[in-house]
Amino acid sequence: MDYFKTRKSIRKFSDKEVEPETIARIVEAAAKAPTCGNMQLYTIVVSRTPEEVAAMAPLHFNQPAAKGAKAILTVCADFNRFTRWCRLRNADAAYDNFLSFTSAMTDAVILAQQIVTIAEMEGLGTCYLGTVTYNAPQISELLQLPELVVPVAAVALGYPAEEGTDTERLPLEAVLHEGKYRDFSDEEIIDLFKVKEEYPANQGFAAENGKENLAQVFAEVRYPRGLNESVSATLLEYLKKQKFI
Repeated sequence: MDYFKTRKSIRKFSDKEVEPETIARIVEAAAKAPTCGNMQLYTIVVSRTPEEVAAMAPLHFNQPAAKGAKAILTVCADFNRFTRWCRLRNADAAYDNFLSFTSAMTDAVILAQQIVTIAEMEGLGTCYLGTVTYNAPQISELLQLPELVVPVAAVALGYPAEEGTDTERLPLEAVLHEGKYRDFSDEEIIDLFKVKEEYPANQGFAAENGKENLAQVFAEVRYPRGLNESVSATLLEYLKKQKFI
């Protein structure tokens, strides 16, 4: 349990290479993760050479973790492979729909977290690149993803060159509800988020951005309405192109 209580994302990696055999061993072990109907609706594309990482980094807005990674693992929701198998075996494959995308996306995200856990337990550092869906069409083009394949998670991988930074979490009662959903009062919501609003780094973010509080940083700077709606429209159009909707 100590690992889970103390784990940290790593955004600065050493020069030590991550061997292909290491990645293969981690993914092979991670593939024991739960999967929808045991269909394994995922594919991992590894960008490992300096040229491949350099090509991928701008699509993740040149985050330090992306630029300095020794490998970037793009985990894709993949119903292409399963659909082709069905057709080759004269089975009616009806997986070009949104339900199938959510099934494959769930498989891929579970696998990604399993990869992260195993890699960190082996001494590697990892960092999720949350920008993968922002530039899904461009990533798809770079990685030459066919129909019914969509990137849904990306993990920067390498050997740590830093300790990482502790981050705050909401108190347990905010996320663990017994029997039914607890609809908190306004006062309770404010109290639950105190741990985030009073965290020194978050107070710094508010000051740097000229905002009154952390909520305004999230809603008006990091993830504003215009950006959310624009990316949503692009992603929906891309899902149509990939034949999921």
